[in-house]
Amino acid sequence: MSSVLVVGGTSGIGREFARVRAERGDEVVLTGRDAHRADTVAKEIGARGLALDLSRPQEIAGALADVGHVDHLVLAGVSRDENRVTDYDIAAALHLVTLKLVGYTEVVHVVRPRMDDEGAIVLFGGQAKERPYPGATTVATVNAGIRGLVHTLAVELAPIRVNAVHPGVVGDSPYWRAKPEEVLAGLRAKTPTGQLATVADVVDATDFLLRNRSVNAVELSVDGGWLLG
Repeated sequence: MSSVLVVGGTSGIGREFARVRAERGDEVVLTGRDAHRADTVAKEIGARGLALDLSRPQEIAGALADVGHVDHLVLAGVSRDENRVTDYDIAAALHLVTLKLVGYTEVVHVVRPRMDDEGAIVLFGGQAKERPYPGATTVATVNAGIRGLVHTLAVELAPIRVNAVHPGVVGDSPYWRAKPEEVLAGLRAKTPTGQLATVADVVDATDFLLRNRSVNAVELSVDGGWLLG
């Protein structure tokens, strides 16, 4: 049995990963911004829920104060941000940069003393870093920053392993499920496999990065080859 901490585990991919690991018999702690929602989701899947807001990094140490030993740390917390340089929202940009770069790093800072040398960490990025779109000014920049964060953490925390997963379009995620079918059909047509990534695919990739002892400082794309389309 492993102890698993999933930051951003109340919805989407983070929630499904937490559910899979709890179902496997692991001891899972998941976090979300809202304490009631975190507790509710945790009870549904057999985990423990905590309130933690990545965009408020000064409060992270207190939020995780009573979390014990951690074998696997998954940083899946994300925020949707539509931001263009021609109509720049500074507050939104600062929120996302703080959440994903400063917040992720502070969680690692707090949790590191509770991990042993066999521990592993996975950070969530995204393919906007490779294929930006109008409105991705901050998202593309921050997800590119995940690369540098993975590299420096892998060096500094060695032998703890640190990897990143970069999902493409996840067709059955709550965000993409709400898109019109013609939009999804167009994306499938541009994907070499002819199908979009699924939540289960990303969960499996995350689990692989945590489990395989020879995989370190890797950025794993889960997009069916979409970047080649």
